Amino acid sequence: MVERVETFAVALPTLRSFGVAGGAVAVAGRPSVRVLVKVSADGASGWGEATPIPAWTYETAESIVSTIDRYLAPAILGRPCWDLDGVTSVFDRVINRGFSIGAPLAKSAVDMALHDLLGRALGVPVGVLWGQRRAEEIELGWMVSGQSPGEVAERVAEGREAGYRAFKVKIGLHAEDLAVVRAVREAAGADAPLWVDANQAYAVDEAVRVSRVLSELDVHAFEQPLPANDVVGLGRLRAESAVPIALDESLRHPSDLATFVKLGAVDVAIAKVQRSGGLTLSRRLCSLAEDSGVRLMGSGLTDSDLGLAASLHLFAAFGIDTPVDLNGRQFVGSAYATGETVQVHGGIARVPTGPGLGVEVHESVVRELSVDVLTAGVP
Repeated sequence: MVERVETFAVALPTLRSFGVAGGAVAVAGRPSVRVLVKVSADGASGWGEATPIPAWTYETAESIVSTIDRYLAPAILGRPCWDLDGVTSVFDRVINRGFSIGAPLAKSAVDMALHDLLGRALGVPVGVLWGQRRAEEIELGWMVSGQSPGEVAERVAEGREAGYRAFKVKIGLHAEDLAVVRAVREAAGADAPLWVDANQAYAVDEAVRVSRVLSELDVHAFEQPLPANDVVGLGRLRAESAVPIALDESLRHPSDLATFVKLGAVDVAIAKVQRSGGLTLSRRLCSLAEDSGVRLMGSGLTDSDLGLAASLHLFAAFGIDTPVDLNGRQFVGSAYATGETVQVHGGIARVPTGPGLGVEVHESVVRELSVDVLTAGVP
């Protein structure tokens, strides 16, 4: 039975600055706050993570901590920790979905911690817990975000030096979007896998025009060009785009994917653990994509190692064989993890084999790095 749920807002070192169409995600020299969750039950414990990015979604460090402490945690105390489906239903009643899924980052952190706890209690990795693990390695893409062709070319060179061969480009940041993508293609080489992410920055007509140039540059996916709820626009765009349309922010819940499939408005579904409220719902979304003939790609939220490991288990379970956007190691240091529990070398991540998520958390470091975001604010 779930006995205790604890939240820790931790200030982690930021390695590089990073921005999306909505604003800054990470700023060099300023700590990156992640909310870690510890769930304890019957002598075992597990850890999860939430990545507050107000520039991407509405949840903040403050809202995640208060939502878990005041709503989600009390609702699951005394419940069997194995009942992941039941916990998901309880969460939907406590913080209702509305148009969105309802506090997905907060829910994801607890769901992730429960998976970690169950795996540790049984002594098996999450993939074994599911009985589903089709890959032992996942290729990562190097995130490229910059304000000019020269700047992004430097970022690509940095990624190539680190051993990466695939690149994801953030667009919608400025008027030079296409020049930026062209510079990335030239710097990365003709054979490098390349996809772009607009984070909802465009309208339909502009996105159609952009897609034609992206096709000439051999971009293999155009991620979230339009606002998440523009279902009609995405249907029209998919029909007219020269590049496959991948949906991210639009797919909060598996039922969202079902809607887009019925309307013929999606080519590629992005699997993203935190966006979809955790591993339980993400597995449902991935299964639906497979059964519907929709291609799967993978992404993350600049997670530290706990979120990175959770995503690797999910993507390995479904055998996602295209490079994925799990860029946490590129921008944030996981100071709380003991040793290199998630191994990334030359742009290839090994799926963890330890129990649960496979990340060893140094709790004393977590407590040392904790900040009180409810009274002191985010550092």
